[in-house]
Amino acid sequence: MKFIAKFNYPSSVRALYNGKRLYDVNNEKLPSVTTILNETQSEEKKASLQAWKDRVGHKQAELISKEATNRGSSMHDYLEKFLLGKLNLDLLGDNTRERLMADQIIENGLRNKLDEIWGCEATLYYPGKFAGAADCIGVYEKKETIIDFKQSNKPKKEEWIEDYYLQCAAYSLAHNVVYNTNINQAVILLCTKDIVFQRFIVDGDKLKMYQDKFLQKVEQYYAQRRAS
Repeated sequence: MKFIAKFNYPSSVRALYNGKRLYDVNNEKLPSVTTILNETQSEEKKASLQAWKDRVGHKQAELISKEATNRGSSMHDYLEKFLLGKLNLDLLGDNTRERLMADQIIENGLRNKLDEIWGCEATLYYPGKFAGAADCIGVYEKKETIIDFKQSNKPKKEEWIEDYYLQCAAYSLAHNVVYNTNINQAVILLCTKDIVFQRFIVDGDKLKMYQDKFLQKVEQYYAQRRAS
């Protein structure tokens, strides 16, 4: 596994404009991939989320979401340090849940599978449309790949993770458009808080389908903005 600075990823500033998360890239203020996904949620998904909040209570739902966000941030920090060669894997006494989760992803999803690293937390953008930050970009099992790290309270079924696929599809689109690459694989490496590891791969025609679906959501997002 080697780090190769193959592409010059732009610096960007993330900020909130009118309550929306945007990226300031090359003098363009572009909506984030997650903003587009949130703004174009189906009514069914919105209703399901609301039902969960009603069931557990809004304060408890907020607490659960905050804990998950903090846990995910810490896990990502460990993984980024590992990819950049800055993590001491023999560090004694670090048995936090987030470290154990990161270790599962490293041992089961990255080691002996990730051949080249092109970027970590790299800003990607599709001119005039959207931007985001990819967890990892490189060559994974000999294929140019977008890699995304996820944490969860419980194991996922594939039918529950469409947004994960759409997010990775967006990043692959942006990379291919700006850098003229041919990224046709995305790998999602997930670990639950109970240290259960899962790997999901979307590639080929299936990834192309999600790329097309995400572009439809981009058009929906801008149509909604024009109408508001």
